[in-house]
Amino acid sequence: MLLHRSPTTIITALLLALSTAAWVHPETVRAAPYFEDGYLGLTQTELHQKLGQPQAVRDRKSALRVFTYYAIAEWEKYFRKLIAPENGEDVYTVKRDGIDIRYSFSYTADPNDASEDRPLVIRLVDIEFSPAVPLAQIPALVPEFHPSDEVTAPAFRSNIWVLLFKGAPSAQARFIVKEAAKNTLAWTLAYQLFALQGLPESLTGTSLIDRIEISAQSIGLVTQRQRHTHEPLLNPYSREFAQRLLAPPSPTPKKIPLPKYAE
Repeated sequence: MLLHRSPTTIITALLLALSTAAWVHPETVRAAPYFEDGYLGLTQTELHQKLGQPQAVRDRKSALRVFTYYAIAEWEKYFRKLIAPENGEDVYTVKRDGIDIRYSFSYTADPNDASEDRPLVIRLVDIEFSPAVPLAQIPALVPEFHPSDEVTAPAFRSNIWVLLFKGAPSAQARFIVKEAAKNTLAWTLAYQLFALQGLPESLTGTSLIDRIEISAQSIGLVTQRQRHTHEPLLNPYSREFAQRLLAPPSPTPKKIPLPKYAE
């Protein structure tokens, strides 16, 4: 037996269904960050919702760190049309404990998406300090920087940078990696700390750091292909590293005097 329903009843039922259904529009799908830094993997729109509009946009002019900075109004009105949107880095500046800190966010886009307004996803966060700051002070200055305190945490160094890995790999992070063989490697949250004046041979908590890059890097890539340029290092934020610095220096062995012979 069919029940007769009036037009009003049908309309009310449709409105109720619309109000309770989980409708998802492609533009409103929210991504989640790939790692605990809270940024890598977010879309540009989500970053702006989180931090507000940037103070400026910059564009890298060469392989070196040479940038042109644009006011937001100029970028949106004119330069964004001349430069690929993913080449523009959003810039935010803050001051903490008397240190000027500049955040710059680099983006990537899906190469298979040919639309004019394709979503941009954060692939790298560049954090610069002015003036340079001691390595031990960085966790207090950068809330997004949470290095592991485990002595077994993978850490490497060169003469100008320290590379630290943190946490488990993320399969989703392959999207923001430009490495050709990215699908065969695991990608983990990485902090790379740079010293423009170079790092001392014996690294300490007072060693000066000019900037940090937060990105996804591969421990496998480092140990397999980059072992000649990446020297293993005791995690500088571990207790064992601090204890080693506090240990009294080993006594200098006495030199054996060389005999002098008459000519």
